[in-house]
Amino acid sequence: MIVNNVDRVWKPNATVAAIVERDGRFLMIEEETPDGLRLNQPAGHLERGETLPQAVIRETREESGWHFTPRGLVGIYLADRAGSDITYLRFAFAGDAAAPESAVALDEGIVAVHWLTRGEIAAQSQRLRSPVVMQCIDDYLNGILYPLELIRDLR
Repeated sequence: MIVNNVDRVWKPNATVAAIVERDGRFLMIEEETPDGLRLNQPAGHLERGETLPQAVIRETREESGWHFTPRGLVGIYLADRAGSDITYLRFAFAGDAAAPESAVALDEGIVAVHWLTRGEIAAQSQRLRSPVVMQCIDDYLNGILYPLELIRDLR
């Protein structure tokens, strides 16, 4: 089936995000986007053949250089991108991260890696990639953490 912009079949974009907290600070990346420089958790799209945990481990490494170990699922978020017909289905994982052993080449468009407090992130809310970024942090801080066994890969 050939799909063009007029007849395009709608489907959500499956994404993953890593929530990493150390000493009250969260691992954040600063990235170039079509809307300018934005802050986000290390996050990205699920690729064919990956499990959700594999995707969040890969994306965290590619975007921040840190080695992420998921401990649980904070939440599943469905959000539309403002001004478009794009919908994101985000799986946010909380976990631990180990620093890179050496300098790592980060994904194109990543400008910096930051460790920021919730207050510092909230003070820059206009620079967040989406409102989901703060919602994930607040859900994590409210103690929401589902076991990884909640996710079943039946392929």
